[in-house]
Amino acid sequence: MAVFDIAHLNFSYPECPAPALQDISLQLKQGEFAVLCGATGSGKSTFLRMLKRELTPLGDISGEVQFHGKPLSALDDRTAASAIGFVMQKPEQQIVTDKVWHELAFGLENLHLPQREMQRRIAEIVSYFGIGDWYHRETADLSGGQKQLLNLAAVLAMQPEVLILDEPTAQLDPIAAAEFITTLHRLCEDTGLTILMAEHRLEEAVPVCDRLLVMEHGRLLLNGEPRKVLAALSEKPELLCAMPAAARLACELSHEGDCPLTVREGRRFLHENFNNSVRSLPLPETAPTSAAALQFKDVWLRYEKQGADILRGMAFSVQTGEIFCILGSNGSGKSTTLRAAAALQKPCSGEIRVFGKPLKTYKNQSLYRECLAMLPQDVQTVFLRNTVREELQECGASDPPFPMEHLLDLHPYDLSGGEQQIAALAKVLAANPRLLLLDEPTKGMDAAMKLQFADILRNLKADGKTVVIVTHDVEFAAICADRCAMCFDGQITAVGTPGEFFAGNNFYTTAVSRITRGFFDGAVTLEQAAALCRTNGRKEAAPCL
Repeated sequence: MAVFDIAHLNFSYPECPAPALQDISLQLKQGEFAVLCGATGSGKSTFLRMLKRELTPLGDISGEVQFHGKPLSALDDRTAASAIGFVMQKPEQQIVTDKVWHELAFGLENLHLPQREMQRRIAEIVSYFGIGDWYHRETADLSGGQKQLLNLAAVLAMQPEVLILDEPTAQLDPIAAAEFITTLHRLCEDTGLTILMAEHRLEEAVPVCDRLLVMEHGRLLLNGEPRKVLAALSEKPELLCAMPAAARLACELSHEGDCPLTVREGRRFLHENFNNSVRSLPLPETAPTSAAALQFKDVWLRYEKQGADILRGMAFSVQTGEIFCILGSNGSGKSTTLRAAAALQKPCSGEIRVFGKPLKTYKNQSLYRECLAMLPQDVQTVFLRNTVREELQECGASDPPFPMEHLLDLHPYDLSGGEQQIAALAKVLAANPRLLLLDEPTKGMDAAMKLQFADILRNLKADGKTVVIVTHDVEFAAICADRCAMCFDGQITAVGTPGEFFAGNNFYTTAVSRITRGFFDGAVTLEQAAALCRTNGRKEAAPCL
């Protein structure tokens, strides 16, 4: 039975030459868990919003979207609001009240439910999600993962038939993201809830979904069972690079047969098909130690005089000319560390040095003149003009260091999340900083764009710039970082090269590391694993008896 029936759906935004959606036809069946993926700007978010009447964008629409056989426009207000749940990419945009308990009650109050019914639903949803410990907390005090879980709980309290999610794990650390996907799968299995989720992080999502949908340039390119879709993507490397590591490794090695999806299947694929007499690749030459570009020495910081310490003796050093990635869970102090390094937050004690000078000795904005620049997590805060061209002209970035001609005449807010990151970086680089601080720069980027972004960072490094990145993206850190650091409880607890760092972690590590562990040593990227497989060669088939 189809919950949604979409037929020949087309949509164009006002004054945009190209349509955002082109001839999309799709049925979403009851109880399905469907994952929607595609490159940044392919139309995923627009398509999802077309399924929620209250969020449908303005523009030229043709085709039909029916919910249980009725056009969305024919649904009564109560059904439209409660039967189709929607969880947005940025949790802060969906939270509307000051307390957790009030947020859970907000939708139910608007449905005019009796108080006893509201209490029953809230008690049940709090117990199911295990959020009783922060039921009375301020919503502003929650971590990113807690906020997104609260959004999910508040939507589910209204007992929707369909749950639509737009990149819900974009701001979550790897462990929180995996737990969130597991929660969605459990909901689908336990309650029969129908789920449609757009996602860039597919490592955990693809193995548990029933159907994989792939969009390209506003069209629905592929629609089917995940393994069959992955087989069809072998000729589309720009889309295949977003898929689970086990599938990409098998494709890279020209595997014929069923495509592995999970870490367990990837490990079986290696053990059954390849030798491992050569366990590791030669270590790259260690670059000579250079002067420190950024140093933290026993830095303590709290936001309020009577508040808790956010940084607790933070100490680390970043060498000039290296790419240094800081990883860690939500709320561990990563973004605060960047803000302190950029002199946007003053420590209570300790010392921060930039290129050997104490931060406090940089007077009259000299820190920001060809010395240090920071790209904040919310890049929209750096945009002030009506077009990207005006933004770049205003700061003197007439010749950005990477191709973006196709974006110049667009409003910055009309760009996709990944395109906004690129435009904001071009603007920040106009100040010609020697030290660049980036807070979650790959948020909103598809996998292909991340590879291009890694190339951009390597070119900046080759030009002598030092880059410090706060990120949740372990796969990105593994391919671009010279060194990685773990931030926990306001301190740096471990530092090492990607091979040392990720090979020593069980959970905060890449999928390739989990697949190859115990079979190969120190392989943390797809390229390293594939190279070891080719070096060792395939196992000979057992002779037939």
